[in-house]
Amino acid sequence: MSNMMELEENLEKDFEALLHECMKSGVIDQNLYVEYDVKRGLRDSSGAGVLTGLTEVSDVNGYKQIDGKKVPAEGKLYYQGYDVQEMVKGFKGRRFAFEEATYLLLFGELPTDEQLTKFIKLITSFQTLSNKFVRDVIMKATDQNIMNGLQKAVLTLYSYDDNADEIDVDNVLKQSINLIAKLPVISTYAYWSYLHFRMDEPLIIRNPNPEYSTAENILAMLRPDGKFTELEAKVLDICLVLHAEHGGGNNSTFTTHVVTSAGTDTYSAMAAAIASLKGFRHGGANLKVRKMFEDLKANVTDWKDEAQLREYIKKLVNKQAFDRTGLVYGIGHAVYTLSDPRQVILRDFATQLAEEKGRTEELQLYFDVERIAKEVIAENRHLFKPLCANVDFYSGFVYDMLGIPEELYTPIFAISRISGWSAHRLEEIINNGKIIRPAYKYVGSHKDYYYMPDRNWD
Repeated sequence: MSNMMELEENLEKDFEALLHECMKSGVIDQNLYVEYDVKRGLRDSSGAGVLTGLTEVSDVNGYKQIDGKKVPAEGKLYYQGYDVQEMVKGFKGRRFAFEEATYLLLFGELPTDEQLTKFIKLITSFQTLSNKFVRDVIMKATDQNIMNGLQKAVLTLYSYDDNADEIDVDNVLKQSINLIAKLPVISTYAYWSYLHFRMDEPLIIRNPNPEYSTAENILAMLRPDGKFTELEAKVLDICLVLHAEHGGGNNSTFTTHVVTSAGTDTYSAMAAAIASLKGFRHGGANLKVRKMFEDLKANVTDWKDEAQLREYIKKLVNKQAFDRTGLVYGIGHAVYTLSDPRQVILRDFATQLAEEKGRTEELQLYFDVERIAKEVIAENRHLFKPLCANVDFYSGFVYDMLGIPEELYTPIFAISRISGWSAHRLEEIINNGKIIRPAYKYVGSHKDYYYMPDRNWD
């Protein structure tokens, strides 16, 4: 036993020595990024994204041009040229907003009633997962993070496709619709499997209802009784619309372009996009907002006391509270300035849902934090553009009111965004672009090679 402990201790020491060498080797002089004008994060000195491609799928706009100058403006988001805020108004009283938005993203125009009906039937025909797939892929080796379960399932679907590597447009379109249809089912099944096999909870597997919308099916498959209200389904439907697409430059969509340009298969491309979305700097941000509010509630005794709220937010900004990153999650955006149109829409639906759920006081807390945070950040930092709350600020709260567990916050994002990823992948293939290969400058030094007997570094 002592020999085993000694071996483990020696291995740990060896690893620590390697870690030290790794850390020492990986350090780059930060001044070199300025000297060589490196566009870190593919952003220029003002924080704007470096132009790397062209797209017709969507337009993300936070500025307007006045006398040749960019001036901050109310945010606008367009899907295939159509204003999303106008689209949401047109969805009033309709059940299949997400499906309609998906059709628009994939095919470039709003569908007629007949076209939408046929498209919904096509999606429905792809929804079913075989019992063997559910048993052998989703229920075996369950994942604590459902996003990893999604990646695994999507990659495994490659093995079930006789034409998996064909990247002509008709095959990729078919694969895309297949994945759009299956991701909600995979996500909910993966969650129930996680609960059952890791948390010893009952296992509930309910087949999707072909008469339901994507949003209705998510709620029905997720809830033990399968029941939901009309408003709940409507709000989730709108959430899916708002997250379906956001330009070619966001991390996961750019990832889709990068791996697609290499000529890889659809399943690998979507798995890569899911991997990107998992990160807390991207799709995981709404969960960070929820965790931040939990910390706030634990440290602020009176939510209605603005002085207490302001003091807590100051601590956030000064890296003295929550995760000590200095970030107020959900505040600020890379493109939007005066407002994020998705947040504007979601805030309205959050208000309706909070009234139905009796959670208007908590919603008011979100309103107050949004207002105060923008003031505190502006006071503490030299900003080159106005600050606005982004869609993540309210989406976690909305999901909580819908009874969606935290484990599914980011998978819900993936369920929605795969529509946009698919549209961009198809656009990349149709336009036969070059493989994406940005440059990295070597800033190390060239060294003479030493044979093993001469490597006495001491």
